[in-house]
Amino acid sequence: MPTEEGTKYLALGDSIAFGFDPLVDLRAKQVSGYPELLAADRGLEVTNLACPGEASGGFMSPTGADNHCRENREAYPLHVDYTGTQLRAAVEYLERTPDTQLVTIDLGANDVFLLDHVCHRDIACVLAEFVATASAYSRNLDFIFRELRRVYKGPIVGLAVYNPYPADAIAQYALERINVLFADQLAANGGVLADGMAAFAAASNGDPCANGLLIAMPDGTCDVHPTPAGAKVLADAIDAALSATP
Repeated sequence: MPTEEGTKYLALGDSIAFGFDPLVDLRAKQVSGYPELLAADRGLEVTNLACPGEASGGFMSPTGADNHCRENREAYPLHVDYTGTQLRAAVEYLERTPDTQLVTIDLGANDVFLLDHVCHRDIACVLAEFVATASAYSRNLDFIFRELRRVYKGPIVGLAVYNPYPADAIAQYALERINVLFADQLAANGGVLADGMAAFAAASNGDPCANGLLIAMPDGTCDVHPTPAGAKVLADAIDAALSATP
């Protein structure tokens, strides 16, 4: 799908869309993520509502489960200052900006992190609790996409969650299944999937930390968030999905 210079673009999601960097003082410095890279590549005017720690429950409800998005909003500014949920802000933006031509969204990593906070990587616990997590996630996405479609009929591109720990079978299991639910709900509401997991895996050669796609920490490990190179992989995956869309 071609876009024109100045096209309005709404980015939604969590810390990946926000561009979170644990080494940056977010009270003093603004960061950017894959939406800004995509916007620069395509000449779009981006409005980025993403919130670090956003999970599907908190995205749509002020009392829904999140992974500290609400605390993060108190601690430092987002790209856009808004009250209420990200979904409410998105709907209000789309209502007052009817010429919006693109919406992107990534959502699901923090639903998995919330499960991990309960299970601490214990596979028996993950298997026992995953059905409830998956069911709630799917219901939440159904509501979220229906609300977006109530006010917006244009392209929605959803970014599947990448795995920052490809050697971790439990993480791969949970994220793959979350991505299937995400793809199903996206398709049911006329959206297009950008396979962030496949793109990240292909670019990382099996080790996103060693190959510069994840932020290197002072102790020699890597954070789960992408470097600019990692964010470019995600932006390019969205760009490819758009280019393949009539």
